[in-house]
Formats: sequence, C-alpha cells, structure tokens
Amino acid sequence: MNITIMDIARAANVAKSTVSKVLNDSPKISAETKTRVRQIMKDMNYTPSSMATRLAKQKTYNIGLLIDMSQEQAYLNPFFYNIMVGIESAIGPRNYDLTVVNIQTGDAQEERHYLKRLVMSKRIDGLITNNSILTPEDAEKLEQLAFPYVSMGEYAGTSVSWVDFDNETGGRMLTEHLLSQSYTKIAFIGGVQGERLFSKRYQGYAEQLRAAGLPLREDWEARGIADEKLGYLEVKRLLELNEPPDSLICMNNQVALGALKAAKEIGMQVPDGLGIATFDDEPYSAHISPPLTSLYINTFELGAHAGQMVTDRIEQPELRHQGLLLQPEIIVRESTTRRI
Repeated sequence: MNITIMDIARAANVAKSTVSKVLNDSPKISAETKTRVRQIMKDMNYTPSSMATRLAKQKTYNIGLLIDMSQEQAYLNPFFYNIMVGIESAIGPRNYDLTVVNIQTGDAQEERHYLKRLVMSKRIDGLITNNSILTPEDAEKLEQLAFPYVSMGEYAGTSVSWVDFDNETGGRMLTEHLLSQSYTKIAFIGGVQGERLFSKRYQGYAEQLRAAGLPLREDWEARGIADEKLGYLEVKRLLELNEPPDSLICMNNQVALGALKAAKEIGMQVPDGLGIATFDDEPYSAHISPPLTSLYINTFELGAHAGQMVTDRIEQPELRHQGLLLQPEIIVRESTTRRI
C-alpha cells in the first residue's frame, strides 16, 4: 500500500499542510516538529510525491473560477458578474488575478480535466468552484495535493471549505411573510428534484407550512427548469384547479415573471387575488408592475467571501476547513402587500 501525506499527518497528529511545509523546509515549522515528522516519514518508508512538492513551491498569483458553459443559465445570469466582482474585490488587494475557466461536466477527455489543466500544471494558486461542479472524487484529489480551494454552495459531509446563503432559512422567511398577509394556500414553483439549491429552498417552505399546521399539496407544486415558460404554464394550470392556491413562491425572477404574465392574462389581481413572492431580487423584482416581494441574496458578498477564503487558504495552509452560511434579507413589495 502506498503511504500518502495524509497517513504521515495522522501518524504525526498534525495537519496535512504541516507535512507539506516540512517537505519544503518551511521556516514557519519548528525544528522539533520537522525532526519528528521526518522521522515518521523514514519509519513509514514514505516517498514524497514530486507533484505535491512541486505544487507547494510554485506561485502564480492567479485564482481560477470554474464555470460550466453548458449550463447557460449560470453564466447568463447577472448574479455571475456580481460574484466575479465580489471575488475581485477580495483577491485584488492581495495581488491575485482572476481567471475564469470553462469546463464541461461529463467531459471524458482526461487531458481536458481542470485538475490536469489548472492544478497539476500549476497555472493557478487557488480554485473557486461551486457545489454542482465539485465532485467528491475531485475534492479528495485536491485534498491529497493540499491544494487551496473553496466551494460556493454548501458542501456537507466532507472536508471542504464553502460559503453559501442560507436558502433553507430563506424559504421559511418567504413562507412566513405570506402567512402574515393571510395567505394560506401557498404554492411552490420551479426547481428540479435533487438539485441542491431547490432542495434547500423547498425544505424551508415545507417546514414553515408544517409549523403553521398547513398541508403540503402536491397539486400546488410545479417541478422543472426554473424559467419564464415554466412559471407561465404552471400558473395557468394552478389557477384553473377547483381549489387554486392564493399565493406563490417562485424559485427565481424568471419563474415569477412568467407567473405574473399568466395571472394578468387570466385577470387575476395581484396581490389581492394572488400573492407572488420570489427568491432572488434580480433582474426584474423592483422594475415590473407590481414590484415583486423577493428574497435578496447579496451575490457580491458571496464572491467576496469566497475570494477571501481561498486566499486565506493559500497564505495560511494550516487553516482548518470551514463552512460559512450568509443570511438573506426579505424585501417586501406590492406583489404581496395585501389589503386585509
């Protein structure tokens, strides 16, 4: 069995980053620790990985941001640019540049994999990705290489540093607000089953309904790609039911825009006949009629925290992994301000 840097770290009861620093004779590690770790390496017949050693010694002052261009909504969404500016605001003062890198999930060409193109070729010092791209296998490989990386999006159940907004709390906040306006028949529109973002948002909605003693109605739920078409078609369907909902929580602004169009065509008054609340505040919420109550998620802040975390991990390899949940804010507008 090959002895790894993780095996040495466990035997020495130190962090992997400490072992890496010993390999590179870092002045930050005490002589006593170096002597002890080197003796353990000798006892365990450990041969240092030339790749890991080379990665530790080179520096490019470049941070990679992974995006999947096959997911059109991801890079056309204005949130993407807010995130990039947020990252830049954190890494720029520390003299790092940002490189946006396209990957194709499911790409079978090993030589095109981002680990080989970016990490092992040492084109970047750190990596920012998201939880829809980062696989457990890639996370394990990055850990083995002691390479600094951060996930935008909660990554539970493994040793990964991540930052995310508390979407579950957001689902509760929107549902609680609608209940406070005397809406009791609340539908949820948009999102693909198994998608992490949808699962968190829906969970908050479901929990708040249960806490209020209200049932979850399958006929008031609409699954699918969260776009304007889904919002339009599903609201047409919902409002034709014998017992239609009196309010909607939409997965995003695109869904909410389609929902509002359908309501207007049918002649349903918003907010008195139908309340509409949505996750995300851009790009439409404040600018359509009536303006939409929305859950504001500061994507600039998300990017800034991701940039701060990854540069911290580059400059302080001994840091433990951490997860950071940022709190959203509800912005109440006319679409749910019911005259009661």
